[in-house]
Amino acid sequence: MAQARLQVIDKLIQREVLFQRAEQEKLLPTEEQITSSINQQKQQTGMTDEEFARQLKEQNMTMEALREDAKKDLAINSLQDKYAGKVTISDREVEDYYTANKGKFVNERGVGLAVIIIDPADNTAQGITNDAKGEGEAKAKADSVYQQLKSGPTDFATVARAKSEDPQSLLRGGDIGSFSEDGLRQAGLPKELIDQFMGPMAVGSITEPKLVNNRWYIFKLQDKRLQTENLTLESQTPQGTVRQQIALELTNQRKEILNAALLEVALSEAKVVNSLAANMLSNPSNLGLRPASTEAAKPASSPAAAASASSSPASKPAASPATTTSPARK
Repeated sequence: MAQARLQVIDKLIQREVLFQRAEQEKLLPTEEQITSSINQQKQQTGMTDEEFARQLKEQNMTMEALREDAKKDLAINSLQDKYAGKVTISDREVEDYYTANKGKFVNERGVGLAVIIIDPADNTAQGITNDAKGEGEAKAKADSVYQQLKSGPTDFATVARAKSEDPQSLLRGGDIGSFSEDGLRQAGLPKELIDQFMGPMAVGSITEPKLVNNRWYIFKLQDKRLQTENLTLESQTPQGTVRQQIALELTNQRKEILNAALLEVALSEAKVVNSLAANMLSNPSNLGLRPASTEAAKPASSPAAAASASSSPASKPAASPATTTSPARK
């Protein structure tokens, strides 16, 4: 418990000093941007306004607190993007990476698949609305979906978004990516199904419903590679060319390093007082979990109240809103 509290405080401090740094650099979002961010959250969850408000109430969170969180998230993202936007990757770096990692850039013998999954279990807790419950209902639904796909020009992705009971395939229109032949075996697919993919089945075709691990699967064969292929820098991948894929990977690596450096600078320029850690040092026998006296208990009454992160006078005006909030908010 003591270790968990220290970790929570550490995250709160990091968040606060990054937000204050963003505030110093005048990167705070507008009220319209905050509203747009919250509306996007609602859309992603698929909740109505009433359901969203009820969830906030269940979490003991007000709309004002949610807007404050969104404000900090947007500000920190803008701060990180400001420095990440300066990252450039040269062609020489891309080529050197490719030369040193050619084994990574291979299209193995295999297939690209999309799938619709019908699960007899109750999946309503995962947000599945068109959910079959029980083996009989699941089998009937799988047969119905298969007939729908076979009877006319119906888009597989559209049906997957409407009927699949697996969150990943539902959101991606059934697309589950590419698999090597060995990868298909490791995924537990039956040999006869793998032989069908790698043999007579034509690209664009669908399988009849197959019961695998107590769930019904309808597969669409989206791509087939009968030979292992070594990729060049200009070969196409789902992320673009190999050159673009490498540039993106190197860019993301550099962004992570810059974000870590930004945090270190923000921490060094801020005056941080971690009252919880100080209280633990003063009460090492119980790590501050059971304070020896009433007075000692006050600093550690809650994780939020136990940490205060504020900029030093030299780096931040004393009248800043971020330094005039109550201890609990800090």
